[in-house]
Amino acid sequence: MQMQNVDVVIVGGGMVGLGLAAALKHSALKVLVVEGQLPDPQLGEVADNRVSALSLASQQILRHVGAWDGIEARRLQGYDKMAVWEQDSFGHIDFDAASLRQANLGHIVENRVIQLALLEAILADGTRGASNIQLLTPARAKSLQSGPAGALLLLEDGQAISAKLVVAADGAHSWVRRQADIPLTSWDYGHHALVATVRCAEPHEAVARQIFTPDGPLAFLPLWKENLCSIVWSLPAARAEELCTCDDEQFNRQLTAAFDARLGLCKVEGPRSAIPLTARYARDFARERLVLVGDAAHTIHPLAGQGVNLGLLDAAALAEQILQNHAAGEDIGLLANLRSYERWRKSEAARMLAAMEGLKRLFSGANPLKKLVRGVGLRAANLLTPFKEGVIRAAMGLEGELPALARPDWAVAATKGSAMQAKGEKN
Repeated sequence: MQMQNVDVVIVGGGMVGLGLAAALKHSALKVLVVEGQLPDPQLGEVADNRVSALSLASQQILRHVGAWDGIEARRLQGYDKMAVWEQDSFGHIDFDAASLRQANLGHIVENRVIQLALLEAILADGTRGASNIQLLTPARAKSLQSGPAGALLLLEDGQAISAKLVVAADGAHSWVRRQADIPLTSWDYGHHALVATVRCAEPHEAVARQIFTPDGPLAFLPLWKENLCSIVWSLPAARAEELCTCDDEQFNRQLTAAFDARLGLCKVEGPRSAIPLTARYARDFARERLVLVGDAAHTIHPLAGQGVNLGLLDAAALAEQILQNHAAGEDIGLLANLRSYERWRKSEAARMLAAMEGLKRLFSGANPLKKLVRGVGLRAANLLTPFKEGVIRAAMGLEGELPALARPDWAVAATKGSAMQAKGEKN
């Protein structure tokens, strides 16, 4: 049996797992990323259906780990305004980056573009990655054991990896989480997210739009071409199936009507797919020698597009904790040294889950009185500038306790200093 000794093994090479690896680049820690399949580097003319609305905090993280230039070199779309309204109602609320003296409110980026840019950042120093980062792919985990001295991960091809810390970055159906027997609280929203790329008769003008329909919220997210949008439509399962399987003409007609024809006739380009919506919250984000990040720890309703932002903040917070522990000469895999990360990120995830559930409940139901109250509330909120600024600052990742990598450039020096100090002590 071939044995490899590392400090950190990250199971999962998606956006969050690669984000963590990139954040640990050039440290004294030996890091291994285990991933089953890398994304195809060739982007098509039609956008991928899976996109993310990156907050300013996420943009800072990606810039600081060296991935943002790779995103800009491919394709992205900033949005400087956001419009939210309810169908057949007078209620609406609008947000504008100019009111916060910001260039934009965020960026819409395909998930694959983010992954490719992170891979590029990690592999910038060679085909196998930075001197301290190794990417193992295609590879799949077979078994996991942990004890006081470390963890042992066995792969299907017979390789054995000994690590001080195992990071579960393997998504909502996390294999690592199941192996660790970590209980999961979950509830089915009873909805599916229908995702597709559409071409609109009118240009999107760099505005992100969301309408609350009787079926569920429908978001139009602007893409890099002025008439292209990515849609995310929360629908009852049966309705989502119906709209996924009907012909293009029927789908275009129903989508345009549901969106109040705000951008004229919308025509679908490429495939449609529907993703079941389930909220998940792991009871523990950390165990001895094991820690969860991203969807392995929590999943939320896509209502406000905060899922990937929450995951990237997990990665930045964990990197900060690992580097601080290592610089202090502490064992990075001890549960006692992971508690701070766990408390921090569990509270943030719980707060976001509660906020999404509250919004979902607020805008569900077609009771005329409830709809009237919603309309009055939205219209009143639109007139309250301080309230609007607070809401949008939170969505942009400018509020709350942020990891150093998510803050402006000057705040990152401390984290980099810790990494260099740790490297010097090890040498």
